Amino acid sequence: MNPKPAWVEQAKQNAAMEAVKHVKGGFVVGLGSGTTAAYAIEEIANRMKHEDLHVLGVPTSYQAFMLAVKHRIPITTLDEYPTLDLTIDGADQIDDNLDLIKGMGGALVREKIVASASKKSIVIADATKKVKILGENGHPVPIEVLPFASAHVIGRISDIGGKPTLREAAKKLGPVVTDNGNFIIDTVFGEIGKPAELQRKLKNIAGVVETGLFVRMTDVVYMGKRGGTEKLE
Repeated sequence: MNPKPAWVEQAKQNAAMEAVKHVKGGFVVGLGSGTTAAYAIEEIANRMKHEDLHVLGVPTSYQAFMLAVKHRIPITTLDEYPTLDLTIDGADQIDDNLDLIKGMGGALVREKIVASASKKSIVIADATKKVKILGENGHPVPIEVLPFASAHVIGRISDIGGKPTLREAAKKLGPVVTDNGNFIIDTVFGEIGKPAELQRKLKNIAGVVETGLFVRMTDVVYMGKRGGTEKLE
């Protein structure tokens, strides 16, 4: 794996700071997962401390939950607030239509639910995540599946032209288990010209819980670059 350029971490942080400007007092905010979203959680906490800002957070993973607790952001749930004011989250790939591939961190199902429940979905990323077409450079689509159905789903994915691989855990034996108790199948499809069509095909496979294709779900992207931050709508 090639090391990331030195400017990337600062770019992530800059994008996060721009996104958090959308947060207002009294908001209920979806808290995304991953390294870029972590900067947004930290910045929300910083504003709460210095601006007397009052917000509630709905984490999309145990990682986001633990960060929110660490930074003293009050936590709530979709049971209490079925509609959120906004969500700030990262992405693994972003195309020209602001469609996304997400889920390399394993939180794609909760991320998609929280984004769907939000009045506005804001994505933050560094410029290395921008592509012309999703799936470029052999990037896989994460697919969360019921463990009972994993072998069946792998077969069906292969039938429609995918190259599936069950994600293995790095520091334990066996497959990765998501926060929902499911497995993840990372699947390479090559360049995905019609992500909405692929999403429909995958969701029609019995045993597929959700996919990492986020189609027509993003309102704003803040893209951190070497020399600043670009806003895409």
